[in-house]
Amino acid sequence: MGVQRQNKIMYGGDYNPEQWSEEVWAEDMRLLKLAHIDIVTLNVFNWAMLQKDDEVYDFVKLDKIMELVKENGLKVCMATSTAAHPAWMARKHPDILRTEHNGMKRKFGSRHNSCPNSPTYRKYSALLAQKLAQRYQGYDNIVAWHVANEYGGQCYCENCEKQFRVWLKEKYGTIEELNRVWNLAFWSHTMYDWEDVVVPDLRSEEWFWDYTRTNFQGISLDYRRFQSDSMLACYRAERDAIKEIMRGVPVTTNLMGFYKDLDYQKWAREMDFVSWDNYPGHDAYPAQIAMSHDLIRGLKQGAPFWLMEQTPGVSNWHPYCALKRPGVLRLWSYQAVAHGSDTVMFFQMRRSIGACEKYHSAVIDHAGHENTRVFRETAALGKELERIGAQTLGARTPADVALIFDWDNWWASEYSAGPSRLINYHGEASKYYRALSEANIAVDIIGVEDDLSGYKLVIAPMLYMCKDGFDEKVRMYVKGGGAFLTTYFSGYVEDHDLVVTGGYPARLRDILGIWVEESDAVVEGKCNHFTYKGVRYPADILCDLLHLEGARAVSAYEEDFYRGMPVLTENDFGKGKAFYVAAGSGREFYAAYLADLCGSLGISPVLKAPEGIEAVVRENENGSFLFILNHNDADTAVTLADSGTDIITETAYAAGAQVTMAPKDVLILRKR
Repeated sequence: MGVQRQNKIMYGGDYNPEQWSEEVWAEDMRLLKLAHIDIVTLNVFNWAMLQKDDEVYDFVKLDKIMELVKENGLKVCMATSTAAHPAWMARKHPDILRTEHNGMKRKFGSRHNSCPNSPTYRKYSALLAQKLAQRYQGYDNIVAWHVANEYGGQCYCENCEKQFRVWLKEKYGTIEELNRVWNLAFWSHTMYDWEDVVVPDLRSEEWFWDYTRTNFQGISLDYRRFQSDSMLACYRAERDAIKEIMRGVPVTTNLMGFYKDLDYQKWAREMDFVSWDNYPGHDAYPAQIAMSHDLIRGLKQGAPFWLMEQTPGVSNWHPYCALKRPGVLRLWSYQAVAHGSDTVMFFQMRRSIGACEKYHSAVIDHAGHENTRVFRETAALGKELERIGAQTLGARTPADVALIFDWDNWWASEYSAGPSRLINYHGEASKYYRALSEANIAVDIIGVEDDLSGYKLVIAPMLYMCKDGFDEKVRMYVKGGGAFLTTYFSGYVEDHDLVVTGGYPARLRDILGIWVEESDAVVEGKCNHFTYKGVRYPADILCDLLHLEGARAVSAYEEDFYRGMPVLTENDFGKGKAFYVAAGSGREFYAAYLADLCGSLGISPVLKAPEGIEAVVRENENGSFLFILNHNDADTAVTLADSGTDIITETAYAAGAQVTMAPKDVLILRKR
């Protein structure tokens, strides 16, 4: 279900007038109009205002706010306020409070402090969503619903322990099967009854070293799955309560990019559209931000998403809360649109005066007027988005390359007891993505359940967990002519984190034409080496010692007792090819290797451009739009391959024209 009544890239974000006296509201409306704001997210953290006790609800102030924004022509993304429960609820119903990983029961405070398996939370959160939908169903300016806010965290309370047992019964059926999949013959852990199951925390199976360790990876893995499912059940309950009353308005919740605690691929199947909050650090590089956008786009098989939050100026919670430099607000906003967003939204409209977000930037600063740099930049961008109108709405990104990313694999690989503390699933995936992104090669980030057939190259870095059936999907893809690449620490285990015996990479062995006998963990700061096309590169993190079983060696290790053993291989399999990278390496290697690989497969860059120039294409019924973004701090010359008109300035360019782009500038060329 798409968002209805959208005739342009919607522009706005979180608005919290309940934090201010009503005398301020009229000035807010003047300033928001001046900034070309057309949508506000309301009611994100108002549970205490809306519900006074178990029976008494008070919508008087929210009614006034809803009338205010309607009178001023603003669309509304309506939130349910359920991300922070009120104090009276914690006092009267302490089962709502979470328990920490160390067994400590929390008190009222903060946010994300509600147990997702608390009967109290489940009851009152869904009931509030229902009452909000009933009360505001007549407002035709509500274009979307926003359930809770940034779901996250973990709970280890008695509610969760009891429900975990129920979840396991539904998943495995018998205690005997549970003993098998968790390998409970180890360390005399055999369970005789479901009541023997306890949560895996510091009191039982897990401990801290340099990161969270666990004695039983299968138990901890299933608990991560269970907690993600528990919060998803909370989302579904609120969503269903809303949809029973307002069937035609789409429902979402704001995600957080590569957030490890929740399986967003599973969540996305329950969301009408996906949205997310983009808060990169001051030192984030362009491809790092782009990768998160592409992840979110991939959650719905390439459908557009919403940029729900970003800061217009400065965040409040990074180690170094550096200002967005002039032009970066505009640049990063268009980067989101380039990668699939149909909105540009901020947290927040007016800056708070107290608590932890009082120094988080806003469209309206503490100065309270329009004479600030951030306001001027916001208003200028809003004017441009009005000019662009609906041209890019619904547009999709064509891509020949898919990058596999899977939450179960993320959890399992980093819970592994060995071989190295440097195992970093997201980090390894980022290396491959960055090399492609910086070459302006479009990438779809997909899951193991998605279709592979439309891609010329599928990359699955560090596929430690090769799930049931995925090897056969890859096998058929490669046999049919596809190209598949995977890396060290792949093919070790099945869905329950049980080793698949017979030699790594187990289920992928015939496809890759190799057998990995053992792997050498390389101490941080050390490396082996290999040479690829005359250039010497480091081999680090993990070095697989492998034997060829039909594959060809492209390069070999140059040091240690496994000198001469293959480090890069390729294998003909059916009509396609499979590639293996047996060690970690550096940025220069990934760039060179993937450029060669893409070239051999007929995968071309969107635009050949200097370093620091990002180019992305979106296509819809209105045409093909080439976004060119200059991330550099200096003027940069770009040669255009095709003719087109910049939809921001309405300037026409001929094919072959050389355009000098100012620092942080953007072109959006509609190709002719």
